[in-house]
Amino acid sequence: MSGPDGRPETLHEAVGGTHALRRLSNTFYEAVLTDPLLAPVFADFTSTHIEHVAVWLAEVFDGPADFTAALGGHQRLLRVHLGLSITEEQRLRWMELMSEAVAKELPDDDVLRRRVVEYFDWGTKIAREVSAVSAGTDLGDPGPTPRWGWNGVR
Repeated sequence: MSGPDGRPETLHEAVGGTHALRRLSNTFYEAVLTDPLLAPVFADFTSTHIEHVAVWLAEVFDGPADFTAALGGHQRLLRVHLGLSITEEQRLRWMELMSEAVAKELPDDDVLRRRVVEYFDWGTKIAREVSAVSAGTDLGDPGPTPRWGWNGVR
């Protein structure tokens, strides 16, 4: 099936699948880990983080639900942000570096790139909010992994 203007129905298909999301994550984290403002936030970074982010994004963009099935789902994603105390300056720098990675790694489609960056803007605001909560806090049930499509969150 096709989405708007004959594009693939899901953002997962439109970006080029999980493989493309791995490239995006890799390019992004190469920049993050050398960035003086963001590197401290990722002090416990391991290479598995790149894979986990790609699997998360695949699920969010309507690809395989492997993050929920194997990596702890929405609850785990929120939990790993607890206690990080992300500042707005850090969030904006994160967005800047991710926007650069999107421009480099995703197909040359302005609407697609805009939708993906809109997801990151939405998601980083949530991550910043959750990061202000103490590590170990019970967040309750956040519900299923959100899904993001051509028209935003569904």
